[in-house]
Amino acid sequence: MPDRTLFVDTAGWMAMADAADPMHEASRGSRDAWLRSGGNLLSTDYVIDETLTLIRMRLGLRAAARWWEQIDASTRLRWEWITPSRAEKARRWFFDWNDKAFSFTDCTSFVVLRELRIQTVLTTDRHFLQAGFDPLPGRYPPGRGGTRSPRMP
Repeated sequence: MPDRTLFVDTAGWMAMADAADPMHEASRGSRDAWLRSGGNLLSTDYVIDETLTLIRMRLGLRAAARWWEQIDASTRLRWEWITPSRAEKARRWFFDWNDKAFSFTDCTSFVVLRELRIQTVLTTDRHFLQAGFDPLPGRYPPGRGGTRSPRMP
């Protein structure tokens, strides 16, 4: 699974959903290339929740409904659920790495990525690079860049 699974973070979903996002085309292109090569997508219930809410707040209820219909109909997207055990591991990341501004949702994603040995993430969020993952499309718009942290496990 690790080689052919692309994790999609909230920032990646948002970039693809919002045509005005500076990373819209690059993000959609990265996703499409991944799928054409035979890969699949993975996300978590926390990321889906966060994304659906952001789309509604930023783009409106209709856009949120369209996005939900698309992901619900997808045969190439799998959801992972954040269990109590995963939430506890994420809590440790959240408080132990206090020099980083990781959201709790980011930390739950890090736990799933480590558990499933997935390295590549569709995101424009620098926190994934800081946590040691490989972001696609591989560049960030102004204010979203970052460097890999040497302290991350």
